[in-house]
Amino acid sequence: MNDMSSTASLVSSSDVNGTAVFGTKGDEIGHIDHLMIDKKSGNVAYAVMGFGGFLGMGEDHHPIPWNALRYDPSRGGYVTDIDADTLKGAPERPEGWQSDRAWERRTFDHYGVPYYWM
Repeated sequence: MNDMSSTASLVSSSDVNGTAVFGTKGDEIGHIDHLMIDKKSGNVAYAVMGFGGFLGMGEDHHPIPWNALRYDPSRGGYVTDIDADTLKGAPERPEGWQSDRAWERRTFDHYGVPYYWM
């Protein structure tokens, strides 16, 4: 993980990639692999998270709405309420990580977070 200890409210996407994600009980559940950004609004739509695996082998990747993550400076990572059962029931990710609005609605509704485009 890159150093994100700065008090600035902006962070480079390169600093977010690789950042740990923790569950609400404090356990590390994965890391951010990369971000998907809406071209028109500039908003981060979702973070593609890596879960499981060993040294990148056998790792599962899932798109998580950006609104489902909160940065916790004391942990140096993001925290989410998403658990394994919620993740397993999520809509399947689109090919090439490209999505349409119908998939985005299903995904954001599944995780119970506000749409990034509203």
